[in-house]
Amino acid sequence: MQNPSYAGEYVADKSVQFLEKVVFKKGLPEFEGVRRLIVVNQLAYIQTNDFEGLPHQIGELNDAAIMTALNESDSIVLAWGSSNRFEARKAFVHGLHGGMKQKTLLQTKMHPSRGRYDGFIQLYLFI
Repeated sequence: MQNPSYAGEYVADKSVQFLEKVVFKKGLPEFEGVRRLIVVNQLAYIQTNDFEGLPHQIGELNDAAIMTALNESDSIVLAWGSSNRFEARKAFVHGLHGGMKQKTLLQTKMHPSRGRYDGFIQLYLFI
């Protein structure tokens, strides 16, 4: 996702809770058999309002956390929706998963904090 509002390793915010429902409770075929959800953010800085996405807000260990999550996953969901304005980070994450084309890659229609279940998960189209 983009950045946590207040979520951490052991605390789920609204966006994480929404994704948990999509993955574990909605019965979508894309998530059949999924038993674990790993959520990482392109920027690790916890802030809800007026987030700027500055380089120091990436997080010292965030790139490694993203890479580890990608390596441990069978499916990848880019859950930042269409309003992700952090082009450099978006390109960085796309570059990381670019070599993982054998994995299922999905995207969300909108950011999970504003999500509606109908049509929320979509196949990611490589452009």
